[in-house]
Amino acid sequence: MNLDKARSRIAKQVKKVSKGYPQIAIKYFGTADCATQVMVEFIEEEGAQPQSQTFEGTTDVRKDEVIQTTLVKIIERANANTVTEVTDVAPIA
Repeated sequence: MNLDKARSRIAKQVKKVSKGYPQIAIKYFGTADCATQVMVEFIEEEGAQPQSQTFEGTTDVRKDEVIQTTLVKIIERANANTVTEVTDVAPIA
């Protein structure tokens, strides 16, 4: 899947109305110019502890075709009813 298609599929999921659980949250970390990490949090049901996975890259992960395609596959396999994406890049802690 190419980068533009992956980004548009993620954006489409984010635009949907929140329908409850399972939920996926996508958060980017790095500098304002270059997000070198992305964290995906998965919450299966209300009150459940979030499960998270982090992906790192040497370039901007928002422009990495493999990472963005992986995010799409995670959303699809989790059958997520709610997907949120924090577009601001947070500093790496």
